[in-house]
Amino acid sequence: MIIKRYIVNGMNEAMTRIRYELGVDAVIISQRKIRRPGIKGLFTSKIIEVTAAVENEIVNQEQNVVSRGVVSSIEAINKVVEHENTIKDNERKSQEQNKVVHSESENVKQKSETQSNNCSESIMSEMMKMKTMISELADVNRPDKLKSDIEKILEENDVDSENIKNIINKVKNIDLEVSELEKLKMVLKDMINVSSPKLEGRIVLVGPTGVGKTTTIAKLAGKLALVEKKKVGLITVDTYRIGAVEQLKTYADIMNIPFKVVYNMNDMENAIESMSECEVVLIDTTGRSSKNRMQIAELRTFVEKADTKNIQLVLSATTKNSDIKYIIEGYQILHYNSIIVTKLDETSTYGSILNILESAKIPISFVSTGQNVPDDIKELSADRIVSLILGEDAIC
Repeated sequence: MIIKRYIVNGMNEAMTRIRYELGVDAVIISQRKIRRPGIKGLFTSKIIEVTAAVENEIVNQEQNVVSRGVVSSIEAINKVVEHENTIKDNERKSQEQNKVVHSESENVKQKSETQSNNCSESIMSEMMKMKTMISELADVNRPDKLKSDIEKILEENDVDSENIKNIINKVKNIDLEVSELEKLKMVLKDMINVSSPKLEGRIVLVGPTGVGKTTTIAKLAGKLALVEKKKVGLITVDTYRIGAVEQLKTYADIMNIPFKVVYNMNDMENAIESMSECEVVLIDTTGRSSKNRMQIAELRTFVEKADTKNIQLVLSATTKNSDIKYIIEGYQILHYNSIIVTKLDETSTYGSILNILESAKIPISFVSTGQNVPDDIKELSADRIVSLILGEDAIC
């Protein structure tokens, strides 16, 4: 039995490392919270010590099969060699005992030579079989097996199958003396584009119903008005959803910032003009189905009236992979230039972030990690996003 101990920050990281190093058949023997060593451990959060084990028979299953074949081949060779020695002994005795009859002695000699040649051929055949088996034994740790481990990690974290194939090909093309896990992180980091947009002028948030646009725009308003002390205005076009106007108006009253409701094009023009002195004007829009082209076209007229290039597409991390492409393609007519991913607190896997970015081919600006205004909106580094995608980190 192979037993290994891991010191990790969370169980997601532990499971990833255990699956990668010991395989899917490994079991967790124990887990406990411990403090970091030294004085710093008294003032920092506890970490987790996880002990896992896997049977040698499971780890070495392929090796054992090949090894048994090698042993069988060696035994067969020994039998052939013993048979050859027996024939040679018989030949020597026959020559000593039958010197009288020359012709018979010659026949025995020819027969022995034929048998000896046959034995030599058998030995060569067995040697070739053994060489093949030894090559198979050396091939147990082939790249395909390692690729399978990478594939499992990505699948378990909800990365789309097409993206998995693309990632594996890129990992195989990296010619560096580093672990496959490090190569995987390098590939993922290269695929993640993070932007830090300037929050100024008019900013429009678009996206389907239920992704959290209104809460997200309130968080941005709080960040700008309360933390950065900027002069902020709020406009909403979302007059279809019950309670949406009241919700945003409540936030505006709390933050003491101007708020306008827009019902038509004239209202939009007047609302923007009334907030001409604001440093930032945040515009909330109605959630529309990406499949309804007429509704998207109607929304486009309001977005164009805002006259801005700072348009953020808001998508939820809980969106199904099969729906992501349809939403992104449906909203392309609005010419969004950045992505906000919401509801990271409502999922335990984060592969959808990569799926969204790969489909949209534009950078991510913010992520939403909870319901608290304005705290639960963050900018994440590419390294942090990679850790989330691989299950080494989580949104607490």
